[in-house]
Amino acid sequence: MAHTFKGRTVEEAVANAVQHLGTTEEQLVYEVIEQPQKGFFGLFGGKPAVIKAHVPPRSTDVARSFLEETISLMGLKAELSVEQVGKEAFFSLHTEEEKDQGRLIGRKGQTLDSLEYLTNLAASHSPSTDFVKVRLDAGGYRHKREETLKQLALRISHKAKRTKEPIVLEPMPARERKVIHTTLANDAGVQTHSQGEGAKRHVVVEPTQFD
Repeated sequence: MAHTFKGRTVEEAVANAVQHLGTTEEQLVYEVIEQPQKGFFGLFGGKPAVIKAHVPPRSTDVARSFLEETISLMGLKAELSVEQVGKEAFFSLHTEEEKDQGRLIGRKGQTLDSLEYLTNLAASHSPSTDFVKVRLDAGGYRHKREETLKQLALRISHKAKRTKEPIVLEPMPARERKVIHTTLANDAGVQTHSQGEGAKRHVVVEPTQFD
């Protein structure tokens, strides 16, 4: 909701709005309704500057509201915590029932990925001026999955070097392919690259030595 503020100058009206709304000028959204006018001989009949101003909701608040509503529509109950680091907001979901946690994560994290995508979409289309990238996790799934992928990468590297044949992994989302690439980046015995399009994009691990 926009409020009206006045001042001898536009700058003063903005300062009044910042003080009244308890915010900063960077977060304030305002529109100048009337420019100040000097009175007769600078003494009588002058008019102040008038602005309408409001503070849009923060991206993290928009994301939280969207997640809470979506999870409720799924018929689930989950505690939600958030930690913002720079331009990223890390949301963690916790459920009492393990089966509910499984529903939030989905097969190979597909439901969690979809929730994260939709939450970012909601946050980016909000009137907020402090857009952040949402990172979503449930029950520590992301960390566990990353460790699993690292172990997979090491096993595949060993197999590729032993068989001297390229190994084609199953299709993975970009964040999981990145884990494979990063884990094997300093392994001189293999090289990795992604190929394929869309949902079929996957990692190929190739040996670099064939002797």
